[in-house]
Amino acid sequence: MILLGLTGSIGMGKSTTAKMFADFGVPVHDSDEAVHRLYRGKAAPLVEAAFPGTTVDGVVDRVKLAERVLGDAEALKRLEAIVHPLVRADATAYLRPHHAAGAPLAVVDIPLLYETDGRDRVDLVAVVTAPPQLQRERVLSRPGMTEEKFQAILAKQVPDAEKRRMADFVIDTGHGVEAARAQVADIIEQLVGKRPENR
Repeated sequence: MILLGLTGSIGMGKSTTAKMFADFGVPVHDSDEAVHRLYRGKAAPLVEAAFPGTTVDGVVDRVKLAERVLGDAEALKRLEAIVHPLVRADATAYLRPHHAAGAPLAVVDIPLLYETDGRDRVDLVAVVTAPPQLQRERVLSRPGMTEEKFQAILAKQVPDAEKRRMADFVIDTGHGVEAARAQVADIIEQLVGKRPENR
């Protein structure tokens, strides 16, 4: 089974692209979704122990947690040391039955693939990109997002140009959904040898 890492900076359209792979029948492990699940379960007591007052009724309050770790490199490192191993274990558990069933390809959606040790965990990498102006519009339209938050997030991410240079595949979401879907189909065809059809 080929393991394709899917990544991209904030606002590049990675989640939409991951869904396209899934729509073509490729198993996709979504790290963001796993974090949401873990914050309601396994990770909650560990996060509360490290950052008291950041959980409500046994669930991590992402706003409170963000207030504690954004802009504090040391705190962020402590949080990542808790969350990243849990997400990796979640991905392994998710992929095991697909591997056993003989799936030719699976996608692991890893937002900070290059910023963490994600490259070592996958065979190939696809980077999702878009023009900077479009990225900015998408991000600033999100609820609660500010220019300051956007800049803080960007500062922690490997620049888009560098990600594209290191990638095995680049998916440009700046030309609309259909163009991006065609690029996803091309990658699947290249890796598994046949053109996929939407499920």
